[in-house]
Amino acid sequence: MIERYYVGLMSGTSLDAVDAALVCLNGEEITLLETLNKELSEDLKQQILDLCQSGDDEINRMKALDRKLGTLFAETTLALLHKSGKTPNQITAIGSHGQTIRHCPTSNPQFSLQIGDPNTIAEETRITTVADFRQRDVAAGGQGAPLLPLFHKQALMRDPNDVVLNIGGISNITFVDGKSGLLSGFDTGPGNVLIDYWVKKSTGKSFDNNGEWGGAGKLQEPLLTTLLNEPYLSLQPPKSTGRELFNATWLEKKLAAFPPDSFADRDIQNTLIEFTAKCVVREIEKYLNPKVIVVCGGGARNSYLLKRISYHLPRDVSVITSDERGIPAEWVEAMAFAWFAHNTLCGIASNVPSCTGAKGERILGGIYPS
Repeated sequence: MIERYYVGLMSGTSLDAVDAALVCLNGEEITLLETLNKELSEDLKQQILDLCQSGDDEINRMKALDRKLGTLFAETTLALLHKSGKTPNQITAIGSHGQTIRHCPTSNPQFSLQIGDPNTIAEETRITTVADFRQRDVAAGGQGAPLLPLFHKQALMRDPNDVVLNIGGISNITFVDGKSGLLSGFDTGPGNVLIDYWVKKSTGKSFDNNGEWGGAGKLQEPLLTTLLNEPYLSLQPPKSTGRELFNATWLEKKLAAFPPDSFADRDIQNTLIEFTAKCVVREIEKYLNPKVIVVCGGGARNSYLLKRISYHLPRDVSVITSDERGIPAEWVEAMAFAWFAHNTLCGIASNVPSCTGAKGERILGGIYPS
């Protein structure tokens, strides 16, 4: 087999950083060679957040940010290659997810929008770039999400009873449906998005390290009940969601239903962690009887959150991180988009219609030559 090198780029709903992964593909084997994490500046985060909702002068602001992010993604790629000792002409392609600023799967027509201009990436790196992975699935009647189930199956599932749980800004699960035998998956609800927002507002920190701050709080059952009444959580799959629903405005509206100062900040954080855990476990209990849950994404590093997920599951269910399957939890998504780039160039479909609702399998992504 011929070894080929790819770079995968991911900037997720959590808005913490651009993740860049250099991988080697050799047949069906994928090996992580090098990684680079480039934090987003507070100014850039705010510009992205501002575009996640309607506002003035959106087109100009979006296209300016589209170019800025394209340059950032290119710079991150070149820094990764410098770190690894590879040169651009050794890389077959870059797979770039881009930065989601709108995900509207229930609008008419539905759409999902990612920015981070792939033309700029290809121009500044001189490497063929594959991007816009969600668009063809959406055009085929799908929601364009979740996109990773096929990679989860390839890289992390060892048994039909395994479940892969990705906890990014939003949480999603991948599993084999016991009735149909089809690969299935959908967004269960929030992951880190509300937890990160509340810890930032309350303490100024970007994230709740290991869930220690929230873990020391007390669960507030009335608030948890209110959060769990969100209609999205009762929808049948295929379903996907994002910051368009689960955001600061959504949470503050829920809190406003209670008298001011009803809950201590730390207790709210504890309840938000419990909310994420309950959203995951309730969906798992509806559809399957797993033996192992393999957790990836940034939320895999929140040990208190994993503890709460385990608490609500039967004792014979093991909750492990993807590290135990050979892939560090925080690098699964970036690796996946490197793999998707390979599939696109080889004419291989990467979507899973049973997950997204698309009419059929489709080759995903547009190709932007070097």
